[in-house]
Amino acid sequence: MRFLPGMLMLVLMMAAPARATTDVMPFRNEAQEQQFRQLTEQLRCPKCQNNSIADSNAMIATDMRRKVYDLMQEGKSRQEIIDYMVARYGNFVTYDPPLTPLTVLLWVLPLAAI
Repeated sequence: MRFLPGMLMLVLMMAAPARATTDVMPFRNEAQEQQFRQLTEQLRCPKCQNNSIADSNAMIATDMRRKVYDLMQEGKSRQEIIDYMVARYGNFVTYDPPLTPLTVLLWVLPLAAI
């Protein structure tokens, strides 16, 4: 009887990974699934910062993957999906931000300091 709480805790700890879920998203064809993988690897997680939304387990990355999937199902193009994510989360979500006066300044100032 003395070991019952410990055994119960052990069983609950072992059952916790079984509750972990993965995203199950049906695709029409292999090309659409490949495009989804490429897009999710190209978009950065705002919370994790150096992980793509494909690699991140953060809740926001899960939401972003779901939105990419939904936009693809609506027939949006790759660029339209990227534009949507940039409009919502800013240029930070892309690993290849556009050239702006601020980014030019960030590249030129260190060279000018030398």
